[in-house]
Amino acid sequence: MSRLRRYHERGAFDRPTVYGILDAQPMCSVAYTIDGKPLVTPTLQWREGDHVYWHGSAASRTLRNSTRAAVCMSVAILDGFVLARSGLHHSVNSRSVTLFGTASKVEDPTEKLEKLRHFVNGLFPGRYDELRPDGPQDIKATTVLCMPISEGSAKVRTGGPVDDEQDYDLPIWAGVIPVTTQVGAPIADPRNLSHVGVPDHVRTFTYGGQSRTDPNQGG
Repeated sequence: MSRLRRYHERGAFDRPTVYGILDAQPMCSVAYTIDGKPLVTPTLQWREGDHVYWHGSAASRTLRNSTRAAVCMSVAILDGFVLARSGLHHSVNSRSVTLFGTASKVEDPTEKLEKLRHFVNGLFPGRYDELRPDGPQDIKATTVLCMPISEGSAKVRTGGPVDDEQDYDLPIWAGVIPVTTQVGAPIADPRNLSHVGVPDHVRTFTYGGQSRTDPNQGG
């Protein structure tokens, strides 16, 4: 794993910390170099063991040019705004992971199908087997890339503000405004068949450790 050059005390290099952040936040940004120019795209990632995966359209020029190319992936979770007694010491409580590596394409159609099944079921346990089966054209139209989790680091900040000692005597409010992810009630597609109810993996859906206050809501 890499080392942080600044705020090294916030660095975490153990795999449980890195894996925990990756597993808690599927949204990521992946940076590529295309024709000598930097490009960052948001997408969803999922982890299997010591590899991270992401997918997109087979027609994507970015993905086509990223096979066996160097990429950088960043995943971040905002946990709170930290208000200090000076602008310099304002910060955020957050958890993030930055990974570096070489992207490789999952070529085998059977393996690709298994990776996509794992992706869907990882977010919505049991859903994949309830869906229309993916056909050969579906698989052909999808690119799945993967990268080993070997170079990178996590960065974690928790707690309150850290001010200059003399600033603690100032009559200025300081503290933390927590930020959490809230899951709303599901909104049914109006074209759902009338006899189709809300499946359990929708009723019990959680994201980043957060669930709905009333999992029975939604239709």
